[in-house]
Amino acid sequence: MPPEKHKKFIFAGGGTGGHIYPAIAIASGLKRKYPDSDILFIGTGKQLEKDIVEEAGFPLKIIHAKGFERKLSIDTLRSLHQLILGAADSIKILKEEKPDLVIGTGGYTAGPVVFFASLMGIPCAIHEQNVIPGVTNKILSRFAKKIFISFPESANYFPKNKVILAGNPVRPEITKGTRREALEKFGLSPNMPTVLSFGGSQGAMSLNNAIYYVIKTLIKSKEFQLIHVTGKNNYNKIMQSLMDDKIDLGSASHIVIKPYINDMENAYAAADLIISRAGALTIAELSACGKPAILIPLPSAANRHQDFNAALMEKNGAAIVIYEKDLTGEKLYKSICNIIFDKECLLKMSASSKKLARSNALDTILQEIEKLLK
Repeated sequence: MPPEKHKKFIFAGGGTGGHIYPAIAIASGLKRKYPDSDILFIGTGKQLEKDIVEEAGFPLKIIHAKGFERKLSIDTLRSLHQLILGAADSIKILKEEKPDLVIGTGGYTAGPVVFFASLMGIPCAIHEQNVIPGVTNKILSRFAKKIFISFPESANYFPKNKVILAGNPVRPEITKGTRREALEKFGLSPNMPTVLSFGGSQGAMSLNNAIYYVIKTLIKSKEFQLIHVTGKNNYNKIMQSLMDDKIDLGSASHIVIKPYINDMENAYAAADLIISRAGALTIAELSACGKPAILIPLPSAANRHQDFNAALMEKNGAAIVIYEKDLTGEKLYKSICNIIFDKECLLKMSASSKKLARSNALDTILQEIEKLLK
């Protein structure tokens, strides 16, 4: 009997961390399950993609890909040209690699790869992170053998016989931090409530502006501790503004401002309350860690999917939502105080958040992938 050949998997998706991180989690799970397997990522070559994929230790091949504008313009023609080039790139890679399975995790990169893999008879699966599916996954659902969804509500948009309710796979280490040790690493006290705020991998200027008011108020009041992640692009601007306003963070040991945090497990563990956007991955991590949240959905997100993600958390008692049009520093500070000093409220929100977690998401996906390989 000939030896079984090494499995080969291709992942396509990207553009944002919300599409890339679930793919990394699934790929890492497959590598543990099939140690001899070859795993390749296909992307557009954006810096964020390169950084995340390379840090995870997977090779990345680049194809031409560009999202379509919602109205006819010169950009639409450019996108069409990129689509044709992307189709040629995808076919070339698929012929060279001959994968056993292709997995798309959303974003326009996944489109040509999954579509042409399906036409070539290669089994395909897709993973949808959000409550409201993106356009790419809606189209690809016709060609995929299995569709992994993260929320029951998403099932309405896909063929029922292909849908598997799995959840968003998160890195196992995200839940491993302990509060006391985490606070120690940030130089904070275990005897004060702590708020963590961040705006996603690139930061969010509107959130930074609202938090700036919180910082100025907190310098005097010292009512709670704050860890604020500005995003790499906004850090220098925030620090310069603080200097201009003669705000000395050196004497404010209860406030920590960082451009970026690599070990988010410690940031989550340190926090009693989290302020963030409402991307699918963030929602999954909040639920996995059982953290109460104030969510500020990104209004420019495709199909306003963050509004739906946030609304689901609020409906289930795990978060309150402040829409960006209503966001002010004063409103944010008041909302923080209403929650952070109410222990019963924190406990209820934490329990509600935990109930939404799908801790077996990765196992479910790996089991279904195994069936596709038979």
